[in-house]
Amino acid sequence: MGKLVVLTLLGAGLALIGERFVAVRRRTNAFREVEPVERPNCHFIEGIENGSEDIDILPSGLAFISSGLKYPGMPCFAPDEPGQIFMMDLNEQNPRVQALTISDGFDKASFNPHGISIFTDKDHTVYLYVVNHPHMESTVEIFKFEEQQRSLVHLKTIEHELLKSVNDIVVLGPEQFYATRDHYFTSFLSLLEILMDLQWTYVLFYSPREVKVVAKGFNSANGITVSPDKKYIYVADVMDKNIHVMQIHGNWDLTQLKVIQLDTLVDNLTVDPDTGDIWVGCHPNAMKLFFYNPEDPPGSEVLRIQNVLSEKPRISTEYANNGSALQGSTVASVYKRTLLIGTIYHKALRCVL
Repeated sequence: MGKLVVLTLLGAGLALIGERFVAVRRRTNAFREVEPVERPNCHFIEGIENGSEDIDILPSGLAFISSGLKYPGMPCFAPDEPGQIFMMDLNEQNPRVQALTISDGFDKASFNPHGISIFTDKDHTVYLYVVNHPHMESTVEIFKFEEQQRSLVHLKTIEHELLKSVNDIVVLGPEQFYATRDHYFTSFLSLLEILMDLQWTYVLFYSPREVKVVAKGFNSANGITVSPDKKYIYVADVMDKNIHVMQIHGNWDLTQLKVIQLDTLVDNLTVDPDTGDIWVGCHPNAMKLFFYNPEDPPGSEVLRIQNVLSEKPRISTEYANNGSALQGSTVASVYKRTLLIGTIYHKALRCVL
């Protein structure tokens, strides 16, 4: 009788594990092939070879690009090189990237930049906030941008017990920002989150006066951005393949208004300041992202969402490639008629719209 119980439990456990693996393959679009949507005026950005995970653009047309991310479970083609922040002036006829120098006193050797966000104060000083993973921890670094010197002056490192496994950030005031946590566990147990479809990640609000969780129940909270009128926050849940539209309250709490469901894994979000449209860098097949095969690389996909707050937002595919050109797209950001597309560990594209 005892053996029968053991065998029954073992069989049930194996069946559950099998069902979970099938569910993961379905959620990661493991069987999806990309339908190409090419643009005629796209060119690789010379000088970016090891990723361009996040991009933020000033109203003046200066674009900041984080590069060299080393992320658990993802390939890295330059594991011994520290991360960098690049800059491009999109007003130039043939814009080129330039690596920004970073001031002394900051540990540049362990710099591992992830999500970024720009804040400009009342006297027009530009600050760059960077999610950093030194030694696979999570911090937020504050830099002042010196345009004439093309440099970043490190001002402060922010650490907090809630700032764990931070993915992205959007700054709304001096040292006031929302950030996403993409995994609850920071060890190999993060694989259990994916397997068991746990909804334990969140969005937090940080200020010098208070730090609090303001939205929770995400499978893997990823990209985050704010509407041009600063009334709404948009949060990508990469594993659930959707975007949460949330209203900002006076105490910085968030209330969910709607969820935009998609058929692709959503990474970083940016907003066109002129139209309010959301531009989304996506992973059409995340299984290829996790299990990298140079003979069958992960593809790239860029979506544009118009009329975000309406009952039926308009969703269009602005770029899609099977990996033959661009691998593992994470972000799409626009300035006038220029579109920049970044990746986790590959190259970056500049397209004329």
